[in-house]
Amino acid sequence: MAGMVLPMISSCARSPWFKATREITTAYGDHEGRLTPVTFERPIVDEYRVLRTKAGIFDVPEVPLEIRGPDAAAFFDHVFTRPVSTMAVDRGRYGLMCHHGGGIACDGVVFRLADDRFWYVHADRDVFTWLQALRPGHDVEIRDPGAWAIQIQGPTSLEILDACVDGGAPDGFKYYHARQVTMGGQPVLISRTGWTAELGFEVYNMDPHVDGMALWSHLMAAGAPHGMEILSTYAMNPRRIEAGIMNYGTDMGWDTTPFDLGLGGFVDFDHDFVGRDALLSADRKHRFSGFMTEARDIKWGSPVLTDGQVVGRVKAFEPSPTLGMGIGYVLFDTPEAMAANAYTVKGRDGTEHPLTLHALPFFDPDKRIPRGLEIMEFKG
Repeated sequence: MAGMVLPMISSCARSPWFKATREITTAYGDHEGRLTPVTFERPIVDEYRVLRTKAGIFDVPEVPLEIRGPDAAAFFDHVFTRPVSTMAVDRGRYGLMCHHGGGIACDGVVFRLADDRFWYVHADRDVFTWLQALRPGHDVEIRDPGAWAIQIQGPTSLEILDACVDGGAPDGFKYYHARQVTMGGQPVLISRTGWTAELGFEVYNMDPHVDGMALWSHLMAAGAPHGMEILSTYAMNPRRIEAGIMNYGTDMGWDTTPFDLGLGGFVDFDHDFVGRDALLSADRKHRFSGFMTEARDIKWGSPVLTDGQVVGRVKAFEPSPTLGMGIGYVLFDTPEAMAANAYTVKGRDGTEHPLTLHALPFFDPDKRIPRGLEIMEFKG
């Protein structure tokens, strides 16, 4: 049985709806101590097709932390590379935090639930300890709200949203908006966000004692008329690379600055924040790029060469069903290495392939798809 591949002695926490995918999961991952169903028995290309043409429901391991108190906004201004105090209530914003040397400590999405209450939904790092270390001098409480996330992504997702929110979807619920509502009588936070750059939304339980299987069943019933299917988290990977979405720990990390990755637009020097002094003197040129290749399988960390010399490393790779090519990310050793005329990379079979740099994202640079302004037909 697929769900028995993982020994059940795992100490990782399981989502409130873990049983919904247990029988179809072939591999799990550990994300900040949370068990996540990474792959199912079906081919990834089939799951991708559902994501691009209908909708998928995903049990994802994102970790929300709650920061509240009189100094909550000021504390987050200190922590993040651009101010958070300017956010309106019921809004979300991409948030980068750096350490004092200017490297990225973590990334994620900040939601403002009230004037003095925020959630930070973060990547696979111990952000709780990091924030506690930075807390002295700020009147805030940092706590685990016991929340888990479900993502529903794909072209029919907003129809599903209208069907699953008690009383219908909120009016004017736009990209990166958030709202506290009920689904099947249970309190949840919903946000117009996701990790696929498709039209979609996320659901977070507000009650740590949520009836998880009841909530999952409620969502499944709402999604069934709109073609929604259960998809693995790995099915997100080709789409997030197409969209230029980065993953902390594989694409970015402690030793890369926002400028290295082309994320300088998320750094605002007009306020004081952790890492500001180091970033003021950092090289502003980026050394990160997308690439395309005929290779069908490339190992993470594979060297990228020009004239026989290693000049960078592959940070992500997947075959793109939409583009009909292998696509990925490369982090170069220096910005100057991006100026070469030709690059090569070896596939897992040892065959050397040409590699062509491509600006990120690979398509939809204005995010018209997740904003609901355009439906991009998938013919794969």
